[in-house]
Amino acid sequence: MEKIALKVVGLSYSQTQTGAYALILKEEAGNRRLPIIIGGAEAQAIAIPLENMTPSRPLTHDLFKSFFESFDIQLEEVLIYNLVEGIFFAKLICKQGEKSLEIDARSSDAVAIALRCDKPVYTHEFIMSSAGIVIDPEDEEKEEEEVSIESVPSDEPAPKGDNIEHLEAELEKALKKEDYEKASKLRDEINRLKGE
Repeated sequence: MEKIALKVVGLSYSQTQTGAYALILKEEAGNRRLPIIIGGAEAQAIAIPLENMTPSRPLTHDLFKSFFESFDIQLEEVLIYNLVEGIFFAKLICKQGEKSLEIDARSSDAVAIALRCDKPVYTHEFIMSSAGIVIDPEDEEKEEEEVSIESVPSDEPAPKGDNIEHLEAELEKALKKEDYEKASKLRDEINRLKGE
């Protein structure tokens, strides 16, 4: 069955399910998007590599990456291979020497690991046909802005003030507490104030 390459566009707050987020995957050779509803913890796990953040201690998906490296297992790709009653099914396709391995996983976990390992994500046409959303090419730039990680809401208010040193100190505290959503907002505010 032919595979369709996907890339992560970002995350956005789900308008249909309270406390949930939509992971948005973009068809690399087309204008369709595949939204997958995930929970807040899963969104945070995906946001960390998207924002190039480094946690002070390894999180679960970082642990998986270290495990793979320690036991000479190479993640080849992630495949979102089925959609049943609104639930996506994914697998990690790996190699260990000459042995091929397929590991069942939730789509959100598989994508979080693929991002950390810099490996591709694929799906099949029947999934894109049934769950994909077609985006008008003229609206593509606007759509990508809307689903970027900066649009992910948090319980905490956006940082205020223009004291960069204060914001950088708050960023360090947020990273130590592993509050990556707050850290992302603080980093964005610091970059805005620096004109980056």
